[in-house]
Amino acid sequence: MRRYRAVASGAVTVALLATATACGGGSSTGGGSNESPKTLTYWASNQGPSLEADKKVLEPELKKFEEQTGIKVELEVVPWGDLLKRIMTATTSGQGPDVLNIGNTWSASLQSTGALLPWDDKNFSKIGGKDRFVEAALGSTGVEGQDPAAVPLYSMSYALYYNKKMFADAGITKPPATWDEMVATGKKLSKDGKWALGAEGSNLSNNIHQVFVLAKQHGADFFDADGKPDFTSDGAVAAVKQYVDFMAKDKIVAPGNAEYAQNQSLSDFAKGKTAMVLWQAAASTFKSQGMSDDEWGVAPVPVQSGTPGQGKSINSMVSGINMAVFKNTDNIDGATKFVKFMTSDEEQKILCSAYGSIPPVKAAQDDPAFDRPELKVLRDTLATSAAPLPQVPTESQFETVVGTAVKNLFAAAANGKAVTTESVKAELTEAQQQMPQQ
Repeated sequence: MRRYRAVASGAVTVALLATATACGGGSSTGGGSNESPKTLTYWASNQGPSLEADKKVLEPELKKFEEQTGIKVELEVVPWGDLLKRIMTATTSGQGPDVLNIGNTWSASLQSTGALLPWDDKNFSKIGGKDRFVEAALGSTGVEGQDPAAVPLYSMSYALYYNKKMFADAGITKPPATWDEMVATGKKLSKDGKWALGAEGSNLSNNIHQVFVLAKQHGADFFDADGKPDFTSDGAVAAVKQYVDFMAKDKIVAPGNAEYAQNQSLSDFAKGKTAMVLWQAAASTFKSQGMSDDEWGVAPVPVQSGTPGQGKSINSMVSGINMAVFKNTDNIDGATKFVKFMTSDEEQKILCSAYGSIPPVKAAQDDPAFDRPELKVLRDTLATSAAPLPQVPTESQFETVVGTAVKNLFAAAANGKAVTTESVKAELTEAQQQMPQQ
């Protein structure tokens, strides 16, 4: 129980923040105004290989917006490890940005604070209408049946990236399409100090993304139809065990990956230490680390059997970044103009090309820049075999407690301890006990 105390405390803190009637945003007043019509503050999430790389992408575009509108945008790129905590603090303190990026999985949790501007039909009309956006991306903007709390900005899905030379050297002619093939292929590749598959065992969000997909493939979810936690179903337990077993039982993930949380698995892949990695839009990171595009291939994430598609063959969560406005911004008109600018067809082509993501704006997807083989796999996955993470108010707590349960199991595996169905269920039972009572 001791190792969970810090996690439980963090989850309770987030729960209290999420259930507060927050004011949040660019001013301490209770609603949006136009008191500061010439400035905006913007928190951007770290999308590229570094914070400085993001600034190089964004600053010319923000200057362009200033030239068009006369509104200066003060940019801060916030690391992922800090972003959610800072946003939640801003929702209660009233001291935050006017506009911000959020992980799309957080949409419902942040919506429940009441701090974000609802994107009703009137607000969507200011940016060209809801029908400009891909339906799958809109599915991760808040609780179903409520006005979205955010607007899709960058869309992504997961793919399997593989090292062509390492495959050829091992006599492997094609990437695995099922998990059984993954294990068989992985055992051929895991030798001589090199490993088949990279993982980020201490990255809580990444852990959730992987086990959520596997649970879907096992016909399960982590929440029931009423939005209540259901972490210990047979399918959920099987999903977590299957993922950790890539290290514990199958020996195709290096034990050191249990400590990875800062994209080290991508570095290992780029350096030829690992032959495969499951990731979202990784091309720009590989390039920044000196890996040429012709050195790697891309394929759909494996499934239990058959091929990806609707139903049990889900092979990705609907990944992406949404753009939100704090409801009490002191430049409400400027904030909506900025969202319109960032989601315009032209800016979507520029920004998504820079980050290797998929435009959630339909018209922008037709640009030849998005015809690359990698993006075709990501786009097809997003359209046909991806599912959104549960859009429930407690989603952020779910990421913390279940992500930590998976982290603990990876740590056990790295130390040579057996990972059994019973030990997985015990971790998930303890995780469910950390969730706020509804």
